[in-house]
Amino acid sequence: MSVVGAGWLDDPGVQAWRTVWLAITVQALPFLLLGTALSGAINAFVPADLFTKVLPERPALAVPVAGAAGVVLPGCECASVPVANSLIRRGVTPAAAFAFLLSAPAINPIVLTATAVAFPNNPAMVAARLLASLATAAVMGWLWLWLGKEKWLRPAVAHQGHQRGHSRGNEFRQGFQHDFLNAAGFLVLGSMAAATFSVAVPRSVLDTFSGSAWLSVLFLAALAVVLAVCSEADAFVAASLTGFSPTARLAFMVVGPMVDLKLIALQAGTFGRGFAWRFSTVTTVVAVAVSVLVGGALL
Repeated sequence: MSVVGAGWLDDPGVQAWRTVWLAITVQALPFLLLGTALSGAINAFVPADLFTKVLPERPALAVPVAGAAGVVLPGCECASVPVANSLIRRGVTPAAAFAFLLSAPAINPIVLTATAVAFPNNPAMVAARLLASLATAAVMGWLWLWLGKEKWLRPAVAHQGHQRGHSRGNEFRQGFQHDFLNAAGFLVLGSMAAATFSVAVPRSVLDTFSGSAWLSVLFLAALAVVLAVCSEADAFVAASLTGFSPTARLAFMVVGPMVDLKLIALQAGTFGRGFAWRFSTVTTVVAVAVSVLVGGALL
């Protein structure tokens, strides 16, 4: 039995799967720690009414403001999910929190700098990524205001400010522990699914789709979902796909930080499966459409 087990583990396909899975998980874990730590800090130390005071009272105006505020979080999508959950628990309208969730991984300075480095001869790609990501986040926030229903969201386990008899440090520890353990399990599951696809699909499939303008956009958008590359690294992956059009590569970079397998899993664990599937599906459609429009205008 030991020989059979060892042979199975030494199979090249299994080794490749394990490498990809570990790479995705290890790459995302520091930012998940950052996000859950920030989430715990918000719950323990930030006054409950601060965010409602800072954001405009009208939800329609709060959405683009929250989306633009995503530039302050230098992390990937794994960090934005627990932070967005904390914002909702602190009284921020879900539409604004979701706009922040979508924009933060795509427009922060680290990601934009990495994009500029990956496309040194195409500065318009940085502007296109910024505009397309902000537009997608704002549209999704407004769509939630228009069509979203609270029943699609899992009831949040709110930390109602500072509790008597508990230190703020203890509240931070409890909030951090709860959010991290809950999100980490879904991160592992999403990473496993992404690794399975990455290993199972042959590279020859890429060449099949690169010849068609529309199919190339759709294919790279789908590839971004299943590869689940961290937003700090996805520009270099997009730059390596030289057989595809600039617009298709833009779609890869806009869709990836907003919808991928590990992010869907994290959203399902945080907000509920019903929300995750609805939100991720519509976000993909909007992100692709906006990428095509912005790419056609700037690239």
